[in-house]
Amino acid sequence: MPGATSRKVDMAAWPFAAELSRLLEVLDRDGEEARVVGGAVRNALIAMPIHEVDVATTALPEEVVRRVNAAGFKAVPTGIEHGTVTVVIDKHPFEVTTLRTDVETYGRHAKVAFGRDWKEDAARRDFTINALSVTRDGTVYDYAGGLEDLAVRRVRFIGDPHKRIAEDYLRILRFFRFHAAYGPGGHPDGEGLAACIAGRDGLDQLSRERVRQEMMKLLIAPHALPTLVDMADCGLTLRILGGVTYLASFENMVKVEAAIGVAACPVRRLGALGVSVAEDAVRLWQRLRLTNKEHARLVSMAEGWRRLSPSVALDGARVLIYRLGPEAFTDHALLGWARSWESANDPSWLELATLPQRFTVPVFPLKAADFIKRGIGKGPALGDALRAAEAAWAAQGFPDSADALDKIADKAATASG
Repeated sequence: MPGATSRKVDMAAWPFAAELSRLLEVLDRDGEEARVVGGAVRNALIAMPIHEVDVATTALPEEVVRRVNAAGFKAVPTGIEHGTVTVVIDKHPFEVTTLRTDVETYGRHAKVAFGRDWKEDAARRDFTINALSVTRDGTVYDYAGGLEDLAVRRVRFIGDPHKRIAEDYLRILRFFRFHAAYGPGGHPDGEGLAACIAGRDGLDQLSRERVRQEMMKLLIAPHALPTLVDMADCGLTLRILGGVTYLASFENMVKVEAAIGVAACPVRRLGALGVSVAEDAVRLWQRLRLTNKEHARLVSMAEGWRRLSPSVALDGARVLIYRLGPEAFTDHALLGWARSWESANDPSWLELATLPQRFTVPVFPLKAADFIKRGIGKGPALGDALRAAEAAWAAQGFPDSADALDKIADKAATASG
């Protein structure tokens, strides 16, 4: 495979370009070489946003730390035993890793030695499109055919895909996630797909946190749906999620999110894909090690999506927004819509699902003092009065006039007194 290519990138337009230039000036001299590697190069070549910039270098970690400290930057030894130092310049972090060569690989944990061969370092990486590197002058280096694959948006393992997967079984999920993000929308590379199926037992070795991270990214990728269909056909979604998947519901969720103009949400899409009843939410919580907040959100979706439809009166819908909060209301409405027979252009569902965008949730204006002055002492009766008054206030359409509030407070105090 070639090394230096005729392709050039302009790093001056990248995020943190000034800080990156200062870092490369420190590392790319005096007998050592440094290049930008991985996702930043890939995304720059296809005009996609760059979120982080990683640097590889021939310098040993101790030399990286020495140079960084001498330049007045901050060096954080985040993975120094594996050759990685995080360098912080004006609050912007860069992950700097010394070139490596595998001595022995066994799953996630590889025994490595530091090296100086860029081609050998590139051969260690997972996919050809992730093995590109660029020098300080913008010259792109390609040792694995990444430019050719990037041109046709093909996600392809470097070398033998079975070997790449055995080195780290998370690469099965990364294969599908990168295909969903960068592929053309069709089926993934056949050789890679076959290797993923052959190595699927290795998924059981992965930590749930790592599986969650990849799945959440996959769910919001541009071509998530066809990718999930391929994964389901291979039996991988059942293996990962442990239950039935609702692909039609997922497809509709993508459409209705777009219809109301909200950003793709991985938790909401996970609910559409895998949650029908509360037990589904519990299973996904356990299998993916979701956060408690994510779990609670899925439970709320499971319990509420059947109860919300355009048949709910406008006043009742506003009360639900008040009780649930705008996020949960939107979750319920979109999931109900995605599982209805109506299209993503249905005006009734559209009006309901966008109500939180037009309705400002009010703050309950009555306080404990309003009931204490009406003779309700501190204790359970006071709490009962507040809850009754709040329910009446919401049922009456959230009035804000002093007369209406006094009547609500008087009635609640009399009932609780």
